Amino acid sequence: MITVKNLSRHYQMGPTIVKALDDVSFTIEGGEFVAIVGPSGSGKSTLMNILGCLDSPTLGSYVLAGEEVSHLKPNQLAEIRNRRIGFVFQSFNLLPRETALENVELPLIYQGVPLKERKKIALAMLERVGLEGREKHIPSELSGGQRQRVAIARALAASPSILLADEPTGALDTKTGVEIMELFHALHKEGSTIILVTHDPGIARQAERVIQIQDGRILKDLPSKEWAA
Repeated sequence: MITVKNLSRHYQMGPTIVKALDDVSFTIEGGEFVAIVGPSGSGKSTLMNILGCLDSPTLGSYVLAGEEVSHLKPNQLAEIRNRRIGFVFQSFNLLPRETALENVELPLIYQGVPLKERKKIALAMLERVGLEGREKHIPSELSGGQRQRVAIARALAASPSILLADEPTGALDTKTGVEIMELFHALHKEGSTIILVTHDPGIARQAERVIQIQDGRILKDLPSKEWAA
């Protein structure tokens, strides 16, 4: 599904070159549940942006579902994002004036799916995340956990190759965070490939595998049962 080889991302800050990522290599197979963990400034957010085709590496190779994407132009990366990647963000990133149903429809609109079909898919995705009956509610009428469920439904709507979650429980209370993680586990059991970016070791351990980033490099890449922060 994903092959990253000798990946680096460097930034020029005045006379200094900052190596946000420095010669990173790994493979993620289809159906894996992987956590990328590290403190603020470790490089995990930079790695997430590259995996999500929101940014391009300075050096190295990134192959996604058999396609080399490391040197694509911004419009080509946008096309890959629409086809291959579902995003779930800590801040939900929902349109505040649109209903839950309309928010879930968004990626399908970008894909040109006809109105009747996209509404059918969006309704099915909301039901899948336990929000049947909430279709016409706008985000301000939903709890934090419900908003995150809408975000997950939206991420799933276009049948992405990868579900990429950035601190998905960070804005939620403990109980609601547990519920959202249970939903991720259910999606994983159904075959979804999930990459979860977090600074929380407890959340990371719930994945099958943990890739620990420190100072732009991979410090550890282990099954979660063998990993210790």
